[in-house]
Amino acid sequence: MSLAIVTISLLAACGQGRPELRLIVPRSPVDKEIAEHLASLLDEESSVGIRLVPNPSPETSALAALTDGAGDIALVSNSESFRREIETVLPLYPTVLHIAYRDSIPIPTRGEAIKAGSRIFAGPPGSPSQLMLLEVAKRDGIDPSEIEFVRSVDEQPDIVVVFAPVLPNLMDGAPDFQLFSIADPHEVGMGSVVDGAALLNPHLRPFVIPIDTYGHTPKAPVVTLAVDKLLVARSDVPETVVYDLIREILRLKPALSANNPGLFHQLSANFDISSTTFVVHPGARAFVSKDEPSVYERYSGVAEVAATLIFGLISGLYAAVKIYSIRRKNRIDRFYKAAMEVRDAAQGSSDLTVRRKAVSELRALQNDAFRMLVDEKLAADESFRIFITLSNDIIGDLNNPNAFDRQAGS
Repeated sequence: MSLAIVTISLLAACGQGRPELRLIVPRSPVDKEIAEHLASLLDEESSVGIRLVPNPSPETSALAALTDGAGDIALVSNSESFRREIETVLPLYPTVLHIAYRDSIPIPTRGEAIKAGSRIFAGPPGSPSQLMLLEVAKRDGIDPSEIEFVRSVDEQPDIVVVFAPVLPNLMDGAPDFQLFSIADPHEVGMGSVVDGAALLNPHLRPFVIPIDTYGHTPKAPVVTLAVDKLLVARSDVPETVVYDLIREILRLKPALSANNPGLFHQLSANFDISSTTFVVHPGARAFVSKDEPSVYERYSGVAEVAATLIFGLISGLYAAVKIYSIRRKNRIDRFYKAAMEVRDAAQGSSDLTVRRKAVSELRALQNDAFRMLVDEKLAADESFRIFITLSNDIIGDLNNPNAFDRQAGS
């Protein structure tokens, strides 16, 4: 039993090894920097780790790469399309729709902004910002083929349409760009365009970028839309791992906020589980409801292995005992055979010398048997008792000269 306890302890210790989740590197430089910071904060003392892995294809979205098994977790927008294999872990921070245009381009309305024939960067193909831009163009009767998209900001676009976190240095590299406001601040909640967009897309919400948020930009409040950036996982990631991941992220909230004070102020486990595009992961639901995994749930795999091992040990011990018993039985059978051979050799002989020699051999057999009994090479069971009785009977007959004569006469 002590061996089984030691084995379980060793297995449990092995089962407590820190799991490591593969996080698909975000395409957005801002999101990538946040992901790298989060991964670096989860050190060896954390109950779970994060390792950044590249997206296998630049044309593949993070959700598609996650579904294909290229990673375990990813940062995605809450406006992405639903996928059954993907589940929400935690809303991390809001991202805000930034529509920026060069000062040299006069753009009074959103329709003219798209029709201007300008080069537009709206994120990679299939990104939330590009899909939204195409939807707006469709509503305004603009043929998507007329829009000239560029693949990166390095291609000097005239207009930039992206969802990005509100960070003080976000527009440091674009001094000649101004932010476009979808509506006036007093129109929010009054049935404006931004209200319509939020109504048709429940995961979006109106957002106002205050004056001088980015240094001396904007000059006036900018009305736009915001959507949460979610940390999502494949549905087959263990519940206990997701539970521990949320606990570690919330523990690290002060460290995350140190770099970006205004970004993680809403980070909390008490989020509305009905507000996410994806099904909430069971580990996240357990954390929200404060239902901490039991010891069995956390180490169920270890317990199953331990139970199998214990069963194997018991079976092995039982088999060993059986084999040992058989070996003891074989040993006592050897004494039976030797005693019968001595009796048969002396049977019918009237020579006193022969009889005494036979008695001496039988006494020697008994001594050997008792010595093996003391050494636990024979068992003090019924077989041993039978041998002693048999050998004593033979010795009695050998010491009685008439005994063999009666047997011979019969």
